[in-house]
Amino acid sequence: GTSRQIPQTIIIGVRKGGTRALLEMLDIHPNIVVAATEVHFFDWDENYVKGIDWYRSLMPFSYGNQITIEKTPGYFTSPQAPERIHDMNSSIKLLLILRDPTERVISDYTQVYYNRVESHKPVQLFEDIVIKNGALNTKYKAIQRSLYDVHMEKWLKHFRLDQIHIVDGNTLIKDPLPELQKVERFLNLPSRIMSSNFYFNQTKGFYCIRSDGRERCLHESKGRPHPLVNNTVLEQLYSYFREHNAKFYKMVNHSFDWH
Repeated sequence: GTSRQIPQTIIIGVRKGGTRALLEMLDIHPNIVVAATEVHFFDWDENYVKGIDWYRSLMPFSYGNQITIEKTPGYFTSPQAPERIHDMNSSIKLLLILRDPTERVISDYTQVYYNRVESHKPVQLFEDIVIKNGALNTKYKAIQRSLYDVHMEKWLKHFRLDQIHIVDGNTLIKDPLPELQKVERFLNLPSRIMSSNFYFNQTKGFYCIRSDGRERCLHESKGRPHPLVNNTVLEQLYSYFREHNAKFYKMVNHSFDWH
C-alpha cells in the first residue's frame, strides 16, 4: 500500500541554518517521511535534466496519509530553484529555516574549515577571508548566502508568502518543540511531536531526539565549536547585514532577534 511520491513539502534552506536538525525532528511525526539525502534536483542542472521520474525514484516509500519531505539547503540561494519547483507544483508548501546571518557566515566558514583540515588542505583564518584590503569582502560566498532579502525576493516572484513557513533556527536549537508545533500547523498535520521526544545532551550542548524507543543525536559534524572572531570584524558584519535584515523583516512581515 505504499508508493514513492514527489515531495508535498520541501525544506529549501538555508545552508548552516539547521536544515538537518529540522528534517530529523520532523521525521518523528508518523505522518511524515523524509528523503535520506540532499537531492539537489532543482539547483544542479546535471540532476534536473534527469527528469521528474528520477527525482521521484529518490524518495522514500509512503502511505497515502503521509507527507514526503526532502531538504536541499542549496535551493534557497539558487537562481533556478524557485521557478523549477513552481513548475513542478505551484501549490507546494515550503519550509525555510534561518538563523542570525552573521552566525550563519561563521558556521559556513567552520564547516569548510573542518572539511579542509580533514582533507589535509591549507586553511585560512576567518578574518583573512572576510576582510580584504581593510574592507568587508562582500563577494565571499558565505556572506552572499546570508543576504536573505536578496534570495527571498526571487521566491516571492513564484510563491505566495503563506506558502513559505519560516522556522527560527536560533529558537529551534534552544527550544525545539514550539517551532515544530508551528510546522505541524502549517502542514495541517495532527499534533504528534511532544516534549518527551527531546532531551538535552550536556556534552554536545544541544537537543537530541528520542522516538520509537531509540535515542539519537545529530552527526558529530553538527554543532562544531565556532572560532573566536575579532570584535571589530563582528561589528562590520552586523552593520553590513542590518539593512538587509530590515528589508527581509518587511518582506515577510516578521522580525527576528538578529544582530
